[in-house]
Order: sequence, then structure tokens, then C-alpha cells
Amino acid sequence: MIKIDTDLIDKVSKKAKNSARKRMNLNFHDKPEALMQRMLNAMEPETYIQPHKHENPDKSEAFFCLRGKILVVEFEEDGRVRDHILLDASKGNFGCEINPRTYHCIISMESGSVAYEVKDGPYDPTVDKHFATWAPAEGDSEASAYLKNLLENLGF
Repeated sequence: MIKIDTDLIDKVSKKAKNSARKRMNLNFHDKPEALMQRMLNAMEPETYIQPHKHENPDKSEAFFCLRGKILVVEFEEDGRVRDHILLDASKGNFGCEINPRTYHCIISMESGSVAYEVKDGPYDPTVDKHFATWAPAEGDSEASAYLKNLLENLGF
């Protein structure tokens, strides 16, 4: 049995805070070939995850907020926002599911935020994510401004 408790969430959250990328995954699946990928995804507000989609092979993905606040944004093919939800258990917004072939990103809105993430497997880093060309890449000098603009346009 894998127990997801405060101690485990604290440990992975601390690792995220101390990492250069300001996020950290803790995988529960035992190998990349697993057909269901399950993990904790701890992230800090300073992290940037480039909008991406999972296609060829198509994969669904679900996020459940265990602690903090996490904004999930879906995009049209041209980069316009299609939908969004602020995951916040205290407000009754516990999770969401992203369909295959849908551009999306997740944004930490509060320090110590941790999501439980489930995604179809297997995991192959060469084809797992198709990054949006209309958004800056992680590490790009424009990433911070893009994220700030996205949040402002969504009223955050």
C-alpha cells in the first residue's frame, strides 16, 4: 500500500522548493512502461510548465489538488484559452481531467501546492509531450512574461 499523507506531501514539497525548476514529481508507478502513470506533482509558483498536449499516442491526464491551489488551463490550437479551473479543495474544486490532444498547462498559485496526477502510459520522453509553438519554452527569457500575462488575462 502506498500511503499519501502529510509527511509524504511535505517531503516532496520540500524537494520542489529546493529544486532549480521549483517542482518535483514522486512517481508511484514502478516503471516507464506502466500503462497507468501515477505521481505526486509538487510545484511552487515560480515554476513554468510550457503548454503541451499528449497525442500520437493519445493520452488522458487527470489532476487532483491535495494541497494548495493549482490553476489548470486548456487552450485552443492557436493558443487562445479554451477553459480553466482553479483547483482548491477548500472551495470544492478538487480535480479535473484533460482529454487527449488538448493543449494545457498547470500553474502553482500557492507555495506548497501538490497535485496527484494520473496519466495514461507508457511514458516515452521522445513522444510524451508536444509543446505549443505559440508559448515560450521552459527556460526561455520570455516564459515569465508569458505566464504573468496569462494569469492577468484570466483575472489572477
